[in-house]
Amino acid sequence: MFSDLSQSPLSKNLQRLFLLRNIVIAAQSLTFALAHWVLEMQLPWTQMVAVTALLAILNLVTWLRLYRSWPVSSIEFFAQLLVDVFALSTLLYFSGGSTNPFISLYLLPLTIAAAALPWAYTWVMAAITISCYTLLLFYYVPLPHDHEEHNTEFNLHVSGMWLAFVLSTVLIAWFVVKMGISIRERDKDLALAREQALRNEQIIALGTLAAGAAHELGTPLATMAVVTGELQKDYTENNEFQNNIRILRDQITHCKRMLTQLLADAGQARAEDGSGQAVDYFLRQVLDKWQLMRPSVKFTYRSKGVQPAPQILNTQLLSQSILNLLNNAADASLKHVEIEANWDQQELHLEILDYGAGLTGEAAQRAGQAFFTSKAPGKGFGIGLFLANANIERFGGTVRLTNREGGACTQVTLPLIRQSI
Repeated sequence: MFSDLSQSPLSKNLQRLFLLRNIVIAAQSLTFALAHWVLEMQLPWTQMVAVTALLAILNLVTWLRLYRSWPVSSIEFFAQLLVDVFALSTLLYFSGGSTNPFISLYLLPLTIAAAALPWAYTWVMAAITISCYTLLLFYYVPLPHDHEEHNTEFNLHVSGMWLAFVLSTVLIAWFVVKMGISIRERDKDLALAREQALRNEQIIALGTLAAGAAHELGTPLATMAVVTGELQKDYTENNEFQNNIRILRDQITHCKRMLTQLLADAGQARAEDGSGQAVDYFLRQVLDKWQLMRPSVKFTYRSKGVQPAPQILNTQLLSQSILNLLNNAADASLKHVEIEANWDQQELHLEILDYGAGLTGEAAQRAGQAFFTSKAPGKGFGIGLFLANANIERFGGTVRLTNREGGACTQVTLPLIRQSI
């Protein structure tokens, strides 16, 4: 109904107050109708109807205000409650004062102030409601009284007290429940923000270490390239040795290229810096690179989706994240990995199926946390899945790891670039 109310808890509370006031105005109108036409009570109807009409006009103004982006302050919310208190006091003044069974409705604005505002406002509201109640003990327009109908009037008074209690209980319970939901949602958002801040700190630390490691590894890789080049020249007659040296030199070249790319991409500040690329071509490029990195791994790849294929944001971070997930599957299942991709115009759904031992109970709960690994000591550092999950969530996607019969399944969902019409 109101699109911008998630910005402030007081904005949500003002919306609830608007809804509560609608209920109160409807209840007042129904009570007036019963008292006037059914009970035929002689009351100053002009003044009482005018008060209810003014309250309805205030609620209309509140409805228009809720569509504005102005933040709701505590003073504004307190002023709204004061208007309700004074309107109730005026109606009670014209209908018996403290003898009116609806006098207990004073508890409603007091409860709302206690639940939604700082303690100082609550005590001020308590003082105001007590003062109004006290004044109504002495100053009011008495209800019409017929001694011959004493029992009927007493029963009517008791019924009014019951109705006032039910109405107050329902409205207070509804408001407090909604307040509890808002508090839990706020605590959840704060916990998520703290978790994201901690994860960002870990990512920054890992990025700093990775940049330093890239500089440190440059020298030994250059030395290895020189040594393998000399060995290749010295043993030209040994074909098997030449083949092994060629493989080793290719791996060294690939490592140097990866380090160069790592340093080049370290300054990429935003995900928006990437360019769009057809999703089928993007996946094929990632798989070709992975096959070069892990030539011993056998895999099958199946894809289907709308054609022409929509575009995906092509960045080094995204492709490296998918490579990390593929490497995890390959580490668990060296013999065979199945990769299935399907897409529509909005999302890419990627499944990586391995044939390993599956996820343990602890791994299923902690997968994706920094520095947690289920691999043997020295086989992994627990940062590949963590970084992959963090980067994919940064791009608006999700990663989900589940067990299946015969292994584990990694499900990746990524948004695609919507084409403008």
